[in-house]
Amino acid sequence: MSISTEKQILIEQRVTNEAKSLGVAYLLWFFLGSFGAHRFYLGRPLSAILILVLIYGGWFAMISKNHYGAFMLMAGVLFLLSDLFFIPSIASAWKNDVRKRLMAEAERTSA
Repeated sequence: MSISTEKQILIEQRVTNEAKSLGVAYLLWFFLGSFGAHRFYLGRPLSAILILVLIYGGWFAMISKNHYGAFMLMAGVLFLLSDLFFIPSIASAWKNDVRKRLMAEAERTSA
């Protein structure tokens, strides 16, 4: 069953309201990136935890004279640098997920 145009407009308005701000995501990346704050904000907690483990686990391993610490730290830094390019696509995926969820809710209520 198709959703009315009015409901589609309301859904798009809610998607816009619930969208994650790229500016906020980049500010979080810049100031709190090593904590994965931008990933938590964008709804990706597992990758945020991975960043935390790589960066702070790497630091701890380096302090305790473990040679793998440098590799962990480099992997974490590369992860952070790659996020410069992935933040827009992650935010877009968030919007698409919200849109799908709202469309499914609208279809359930109209049926």
